[in-house]
Amino acid sequence: MKRPILALALILSLGQPVLAKEGVAIPAPTASIAEAGPQTAVFAGGCFWGVQGVFQHTKGVISATSGYAGGAAGTANYKQVSRGTTAHAEAVQVVYDPAQVSYGDLLQIFFSVAHDPTQLNRQGPDWGTQYRSALFPMTEEQEQLAKDYIGQLNRARVYDAAIVTKLEGAQPFYPAEGYHQNFLARNPMHPYIVQEDLPKIEALKRLFPQEFQATPVLLYLTN
Repeated sequence: MKRPILALALILSLGQPVLAKEGVAIPAPTASIAEAGPQTAVFAGGCFWGVQGVFQHTKGVISATSGYAGGAAGTANYKQVSRGTTAHAEAVQVVYDPAQVSYGDLLQIFFSVAHDPTQLNRQGPDWGTQYRSALFPMTEEQEQLAKDYIGQLNRARVYDAAIVTKLEGAQPFYPAEGYHQNFLARNPMHPYIVQEDLPKIEALKRLFPQEFQATPVLLYLTN
């Protein structure tokens, strides 16, 4: 589904689960991993506008870049990915300082406020495999922690349905077109942002006050 069809999208979103918008209080991972120096993690949770925005408002994040992961370089563009046939997911690459925010912290925020991990191949009004819930761990330690955390959350039954998030391993990440970067910050009155993504920022502020930063860390764009 293409987001320019906003009127239809907002109509279809009525009556759908609002977990991702409201956020849900979930326990932190019981396990942790040792990390030093800047680290990279890749998250896919539906439209990258909102996921990028959430992580840009998270303390310790050095940068958050919208892009594509899971498919080939030749199809890593919005027009083709939007068809849902490229194996790509809309994803966000996060570079972070583990002295301020850990991979476990980012996982907790991802599963709590950035998206609804129980929706299969969709998020709210958007549907298709390009909007799937997925993690692309960069290291074996990240992958094991993510696997353990999903199991922990499922056992705790913090959601009304099972988590469908896929662990897809390290994959090449391709930055999205410039007009997609910093989209939430640059377009706070865009109907999609108002409906789907600003509530996530409010949920981050409410559920993670220690991790929330009011001024987002934006990408420097040359055009």
